[in-house]
Amino acid sequence: MQTIIYCLTMQHDWRLVLLALLVCVGGLATALNLLIRAGRKRNRRAATVHASAAAATAAITIWTTHFVAMTGYHAAPTVTYDPGMTVASLLIMLTASGLSVAMILCVRSFAGRLLAGAVGFCGVAAMHFTGMAGLSLGGAQFTWDLGLVIAAMASGLVLATGAAAVLHRWGRQGGIAAIALVSLSICALHFVAMGAIVIVPDPMATTQADALSKTALMISVTSAVVFLILAAAVAGLMTYWSRSSALGQIREAIEAMPDGLGFYDSDDRLVLWNARYAEVNPELASNLKVGLSFEDILNIGLKQDLYAEARGREREWAAERIAARSRASNSLEQQIAGDRWLRIQDRRTSAGGYVTVVNDVTDLKRDALALAEARDAAEAANRAKSLFLANMSHEIRTPLNGVIGVAQALAATDLSPDQRQMLDLIESSGHTLQTLLSDILDLARVESGRMDLAHEAFDLRRAIDESAQLYSASAHTKGLQFFVEVEPEAQVWVEGDVVRLKQILTNLVSNAVKFTESGFISLTAGNGPERGGQSTLRFTVEDTGIGFDGACRERLFGRFEQADGEITRKFGGSGLGLAICRQLAEMMGGDLDCESEPGGGSAFILTLPLTAVPAPVVADDDEGPGLGDVIPTLRVLLADDHPTNRKVVELVLAQAAVELTSVENGAEAVAAYRQGGFDLVLMDMQMPIMDGLTATREIRSHEAATGGGRTPVVMLTANAMPEHIASGITAGADRHLAKPFNAVDLLELVRMVGVRGPTALAA
Repeated sequence: MQTIIYCLTMQHDWRLVLLALLVCVGGLATALNLLIRAGRKRNRRAATVHASAAAATAAITIWTTHFVAMTGYHAAPTVTYDPGMTVASLLIMLTASGLSVAMILCVRSFAGRLLAGAVGFCGVAAMHFTGMAGLSLGGAQFTWDLGLVIAAMASGLVLATGAAAVLHRWGRQGGIAAIALVSLSICALHFVAMGAIVIVPDPMATTQADALSKTALMISVTSAVVFLILAAAVAGLMTYWSRSSALGQIREAIEAMPDGLGFYDSDDRLVLWNARYAEVNPELASNLKVGLSFEDILNIGLKQDLYAEARGREREWAAERIAARSRASNSLEQQIAGDRWLRIQDRRTSAGGYVTVVNDVTDLKRDALALAEARDAAEAANRAKSLFLANMSHEIRTPLNGVIGVAQALAATDLSPDQRQMLDLIESSGHTLQTLLSDILDLARVESGRMDLAHEAFDLRRAIDESAQLYSASAHTKGLQFFVEVEPEAQVWVEGDVVRLKQILTNLVSNAVKFTESGFISLTAGNGPERGGQSTLRFTVEDTGIGFDGACRERLFGRFEQADGEITRKFGGSGLGLAICRQLAEMMGGDLDCESEPGGGSAFILTLPLTAVPAPVVADDDEGPGLGDVIPTLRVLLADDHPTNRKVVELVLAQAAVELTSVENGAEAVAAYRQGGFDLVLMDMQMPIMDGLTATREIRSHEAATGGGRTPVVMLTANAMPEHIASGITAGADRHLAKPFNAVDLLELVRMVGVRGPTALAA
């Protein structure tokens, strides 16, 4: 250690040592700047240029540091340097520096950086000892202390690899630490190695004729220092230009923003803003200036009465606005005078400043208002449509009830064959109208989302058989074979909406009968493919009818669509049935599809996720009325304002043991009921003076007040919408029978009441 201190203090000029240290730190900082810029370049050519400049600057810096220190070395009267070895040392340093920089940029791993540091230091050591090999001391020779040489190499290597390790780990602090460690590595190598020199006097030692003197070396070193100064200046100018360019680009981007942006410092004073910020605040634009506080901006707006919500409470409003702004993130919509709306977003920066983004959302507010008005208008139109459909349903069902009811009553009389044929036409036409009306109402309910599906247990085999039986007679009349095949796995009880299932199946069977002139029709049911881990049931209705092509298939499930106009003219129909069936299938979680070819028949495939449930246990005494039951004469009260409907009920009930009392409105029905003695009440819903719902509630109130028994009430009405049924049940009705009704259904109700008594219709 004493040898090293002696070498540093007595054999070196401290001024040149200090200069060497300054050259080392400054040059390495320049090289590091160029290295960082090379790593950020996307263009390979630009990255290569910067990397080469970094390598050359680092090499010249280290070489210059060594020889500046050597010019201050005074161990002998005459010190000279071999030109070849001096140049060789520079070339070695350039090569090693290039390899080290390439490894740092190309090998991103920690081990790669350590290796790059080791390679760089080995180059420094090779440069040092190559330069020392060309050193000549006049009148003396020198040898090396091997122990100090090893110590110089070891300490320098540790410091160099440490510099490589921290270079990319701590950001800017890591760069400063790397420069310091590399500088210490070079100084440790140089001064410890110089302390390892053992000078031996030798009068015979001579100086080479072409050796470099200290003056020549000083000139070379000075040239290298000038190069480093120029390199540092160029690198600094490049950094400044890059930052200025980046700031300029950021400023251009801020100015080009479609949103208004204002930046405030930690004291909430305006620092910068873009043109859009002034545009969306035209009332404040002339007052905007650097240093203006946000509170002052609010006060300017308050004086101009810009904020309608602040009138009468200006101070409280300003305090609330500033408090909201102080949060890390704040967003609000603010109405400005002139019926303008601004959306304001405030964000806190990590340094405590504020970034305020302002958008003019006046058009969005107007559009939202227009959309709200359009929504209200659409809802009003939808309500009007629903009311219209309900009224039309009532108005159409009332006369249709007369047509079908009178035809059914007439069918019970003796008729000639011609009369029977004409009656069949009347009944067929009436049922067609009834089906069309039901389809239109179903479509309206599905579109409005007001159709609710039931979830109840039912016998699937029975539902399939009942759907097929409705059209089996029509199929046999046309000479068609009709097959119904239910596989064992489908002969179960399931949970779902049996009414809607039968509606789909009867529609498909009806179409098959309608479009098939010869051959067969089949309805099969069995297991379908699993979907999402859930088992399904597949229903297939197949026929040998006219079929259709692919183009017709695309239109078939559309509303008011059939295969072509000829089909409509020949077979009739509205084209609503299949559209409703597909929508019902989708509502039940399944789908409806078809396969067909012209003249080759069709197959409609319904797939539904129906869940199997246990069959209910039926009590032995829960049996319906038998054919041999004796039914006493019933007193029935009928309330209906339409004379045709009253006459239809009279004709139908004439077939049963019934004593019928008819009234024209709900008030008369209540008055008649209070006189007592009725076994069944048939109540219309829409009547003058007092409607059927009110009358039903009055009847139930009278029963409660007098303690009398409950008399079955059936809503016999043309109001057939689900909400009408629910209203009737809520008012106290036991059943709902929609017009036009089937005479058999009404007679069955009367029969049940006659056999079981008042509790026959209880839910």
